[in-house]
Amino acid sequence: MSGLQCLASENIWFDKPRYDDAEKRFYEAQNGITPQPQQQQAKAALQQAKGKPKRQHRNSSSHAAGDQELISRMKSLEVENNSLHKVVTDLRAALQKLESRVATLEKSPAAAPCAKAAPVQKVANGAKAEEEDDDDIDLFGSDDDDDEAERIKQERLDAYAAKKAKKPALIAKSSIILDVKPWDDETDMSKMEEHVRSVQMDGLLWGASKLVPVGYGIKKLQINCVVEDDKVGTDILEEEITKFEDFVQSVDVAAFNKI
Repeated sequence: MSGLQCLASENIWFDKPRYDDAEKRFYEAQNGITPQPQQQQAKAALQQAKGKPKRQHRNSSSHAAGDQELISRMKSLEVENNSLHKVVTDLRAALQKLESRVATLEKSPAAAPCAKAAPVQKVANGAKAEEEDDDDIDLFGSDDDDDEAERIKQERLDAYAAKKAKKPALIAKSSIILDVKPWDDETDMSKMEEHVRSVQMDGLLWGASKLVPVGYGIKKLQINCVVEDDKVGTDILEEEITKFEDFVQSVDVAAFNKI
């Protein structure tokens, strides 16, 4: 049973006079008014006689309107379904064409030679252009042209060399922290630092320093320096500093960082 037929069989609104009469009797009973049975039966029969044709008329008219609305909705759904079916068919056809084209390109052995043909053609065009340029050269020209070309070439080389010379070269540098340990607590740490800083060489720059307690009253000298990697190494620094045997017991690299 469809939704419209269910609505057509519903009689709650078409039997409204019966419900009104029942409500009237209820309130009359509450207020102590008792209606006469004959009048009540006649009134009910009259209302039933009046209500039946109206109910049939209303049921038939509503049923017809509902069927008409259902038919119109079904027609619109059919039109929409046909349009969607057409769109899906077109998309499937386009997808099949695309798949067949991709499969053809993948199976075609002529794709690789075509890809290689482009550079070969460019080389051939370049060779042809060079041949045309060679044809334009005057083999019997004067020596003045050669001198002028040589002069221009030399000027360009000089300009390039000057430009390259002005460009600063990148120098690799490192920051090193050295731990210089004395022999005992009686070693003069200020003198030891003076000896350490007396080590001078190209690419070496001494920085800040401090005394760090080691234990038993002994302190070590922790000093920072910046070196050029191509000129100064940690081995050279350790060797030069340990030459001061009266003050220095050992030298360790505490930190090494590239700048």
